[in-house]
Amino acid sequence: MSERNIQQEIGAIVSTNPVVIFMKGSLSFPMCGFSQRAAAILQSYDIKVHAVNVLDDPAIREGVKQYSDWPTIPQIYVKGTFLGGSDSLIELHESGELAQLLSGF
Repeated sequence: MSERNIQQEIGAIVSTNPVVIFMKGSLSFPMCGFSQRAAAILQSYDIKVHAVNVLDDPAIREGVKQYSDWPTIPQIYVKGTFLGGSDSLIELHESGELAQLLSGF
C-alpha cells in the first residue's frame, strides 16, 4: 500500500474546486466559531462551496497548514489562491473585494 501524498491531495482539492474551505465541521454544522463565521460569509454569496471537514482527517488538518504556511483553520481558497482564514475573509467581505473575487460563479 502506498503512502498518501497529503500535499498532492490538498492541491487536487484546491485546483478542482473554485471555492474551498478547510474547516472544522461542515457548512451546515460548523464545529467552531471561526469556521461558522467563514462558512456563513461564503454561503451569503449563494455560490457552490466545497467544504473539507479537517476533523475527519488529521492528516489533512495538519497538511493544509503546511500547504498554505498558515497555522490555523479555517482556510479559504478561491480559484486556487489562498485567501487566508476567518479574519481575512471578514476583511475581504467588508471591503467588497470578496464580492469581486466571487463574481461569475
